[in-house]
Amino acid sequence: MAKYIKGENSVEKRIIGGKTMKRVAERLLVLNVLVIILSALMGCQGMFGPTEPSKKIMLFNGKDFTGWKLFIPDKEIDVNKIWSVRNGVVRCEGKPNGYMRTKAEYKNYKLHLEWRWAGEPANSGVLLHSSGQDKVWPRCIECQLKAGRAGDFVLINGTGVTVDGRDRQDVNKQFVGVAKKQQSSEKPPGQWNSYDIYCDQDVIRCYVNGVLQNVGTNATDTSGWICLQSEGGPIEFRNIYIEPLD
Repeated sequence: MAKYIKGENSVEKRIIGGKTMKRVAERLLVLNVLVIILSALMGCQGMFGPTEPSKKIMLFNGKDFTGWKLFIPDKEIDVNKIWSVRNGVVRCEGKPNGYMRTKAEYKNYKLHLEWRWAGEPANSGVLLHSSGQDKVWPRCIECQLKAGRAGDFVLINGTGVTVDGRDRQDVNKQFVGVAKKQQSSEKPPGQWNSYDIYCDQDVIRCYVNGVLQNVGTNATDTSGWICLQSEGGPIEFRNIYIEPLD
């Protein structure tokens, strides 16, 4: 029951009673629940920043492009004619230039994917830590997929890494290529290849079919979208996922 006291000039002043206190407590409880939910969303879904995986996350579900955005600069072109899914495999026709990218941003992960050339070997790439406006090409650090060059880095729109003690950043160039360490470890056209890319803070390591082909340190960009390029010719992808670093 609410209580009352008389103050100066006989003006009655209400003191918060039991029912009012109960309402305040209920509102505080609801607020706390909302904070917990938002915190979980921030950690698990990356709604308010890049997601750092705590478990394996299948980026491609094998059925459709849920979780991905398909981008071609020309809005008159039907993106569904460039990308399709069949039997658990993504097929990209390779023309015109563009990319499929994750809608969420990620950081500190191991990325695994498999690719093969569906026809004559051509060009493609894995764009890491992509950011900014959707365009050809966004700011990113590319792990090359061009036939015979898988394992190269391509620094796009001012990004940078240090390789073998040399800072390769050049903000005056749109593209800076950094050659892979060893001879090509790619398989013949038509066979499936694997890419395992470790993004650990500002360090990027990429393995092509189990062979360490490049290591970059002091990366200028450490989080963002993951993109797969349409560039050159038909290519297929499958088994795309990220997981926590070892």
